[in-house]
Amino acid sequence: MMRSMYSAVSGLKTHQTRMDVIGNNIANVNTVAFKSSSVTFSDILYQTTSNASGANATTGTGGVNAKQIGLGTTAAATKVSITSAGASETTGNPFDIRLTDKNSTNFFIVNNGSENVFTRSGSFYVDGSGNLCMSSTGYTVMGWQVDETTGEIRKDTVSALRIMQEKNLTSAPEATTQATIAGVLDENDADVKSDAGKVMNLNFYDNLGYQYTAKFAIKATAKDGEYTVELTSILDSNNKNITEGFTQAQMKEIFGNTDTVTTIASYSTTLTGCGYTYDTATGKLKTDPAGVVVHINDDGTLADGSNKTIKDVFGVSDGNLKNIQNSAKAKNKDYEFKDVTTTVNGVTTHSYQIVKKSATNLLKFNTEDGKFHSIGGGTNKSVELNLNNANLNKNGNFQNITVDFSQCLNYNNSGKSTIGADAGAVDGTTGKGRKLGAMTGISIDTNGRIYGTYDNGNTELLGQIAVAQFSNASGLEKVGESCYRTTLNSGEFDGIGVEISADGSSMTTGELEMSNVDLSSEFTSMITTQRGFQANSRVITTSDTLLEELVNLKR
Repeated sequence: MMRSMYSAVSGLKTHQTRMDVIGNNIANVNTVAFKSSSVTFSDILYQTTSNASGANATTGTGGVNAKQIGLGTTAAATKVSITSAGASETTGNPFDIRLTDKNSTNFFIVNNGSENVFTRSGSFYVDGSGNLCMSSTGYTVMGWQVDETTGEIRKDTVSALRIMQEKNLTSAPEATTQATIAGVLDENDADVKSDAGKVMNLNFYDNLGYQYTAKFAIKATAKDGEYTVELTSILDSNNKNITEGFTQAQMKEIFGNTDTVTTIASYSTTLTGCGYTYDTATGKLKTDPAGVVVHINDDGTLADGSNKTIKDVFGVSDGNLKNIQNSAKAKNKDYEFKDVTTTVNGVTTHSYQIVKKSATNLLKFNTEDGKFHSIGGGTNKSVELNLNNANLNKNGNFQNITVDFSQCLNYNNSGKSTIGADAGAVDGTTGKGRKLGAMTGISIDTNGRIYGTYDNGNTELLGQIAVAQFSNASGLEKVGESCYRTTLNSGEFDGIGVEISADGSSMTTGELEMSNVDLSSEFTSMITTQRGFQANSRVITTSDTLLEELVNLKR
């Protein structure tokens, strides 16, 4: 009887422990990522009053079982259902993350200031220092950083993810490197036929993110399907022409590989004794013997500081000199000295011309179907806007731009040309260039990679959330706040972590994993626990009654 009472007391204590666990489960039914626990009972301390005996062949008696009396129960273990996922709850918050496990149970790695602990609670926020932290505790979320050299994730020891540090708040500008000309060019367009031509603007960026506008003039020629494309000016963001005062030769260095030649003056003479020679490679004069190339200015003077005119040196007539001076009224024109050789009966004679050249590209279309043929000669589909030259790129901020004309068409469009220029390649994504961008948002993909989005259209990788996996996740020890610590039975954390997609698992933003507590199961367990507690209480009262009867027998 005394043993029954002690057994009943142990039963009361054990059922009380179970009720405590059930109560904690029910209390955390709405706790994010809470994992329910259950208690496992174990019997204890058996008193053997008679040992077992084997069969006796001599006497013909059989074996007898041992006689044992149990002395109660104890709570052998508290088991956490850590591998059982809770229900999903949609929040819409991009910093709320739910772990979806494929083959392994994954845990976020967070740091409490002294050690790394582990959690399934993915309710995060960004603190005042730009760190990604747990909403409930302020623990910093750990992960991998971006290698500044390669721009890729560096998977070494995990560290705090400071995703909104100063350097991440802006996105570096990019220079424009490609441009696309597209649309219909109509030869009946009045602008195309005019002296000014059809004006086309290309907006582009330099290395520092400053915007410029390159203006092009497209003009019809006397030949069907052929047009000239000429760079007329480049304006900065203040509408200042940074090519003002450039000669046509200097503009040609920027854009133009097909020379439009107009003869201004022709004459026959010799260069003997004039102090100048003709350079056949450049088509320019050069001083003799110094070899300095000499340009002819718009007013007919030689650009060598001598103040001599073409008339002074070569005997050009007054009329031809005046012709040069009159044609100088058009800006950005350059004049060259051209040697024309004629051989008759083996005798070569020279005549010389003053020619005006314009820096243009010849744009050709197939006259049968109106499709684009070439730009700048041959079968070229694109030409270079050479911004990286000594005359223009003095600060080194410009990059050359490849201008693609392959999307142009030459059709009758009722006299209206739709041709225009856009920064970027034909694919619409590469080479566009960007201004300095300010951060407008943060996104996290299914692999835990964190990206910053910026108002210049750029997206940059900021870091990656790492996860931890354990050989025995159930062996982790609860430390509160939905966090766990490693034990000898769970396996140690290597300090590096793993990528969640390694086994097919993933992260989902805008959702949280809720508690895995099943109220129906908990209420059922509560009823059985209550009945067990009542039964053990009845054992005590019954044992007490029997003891009372024994005392009464003495009377």
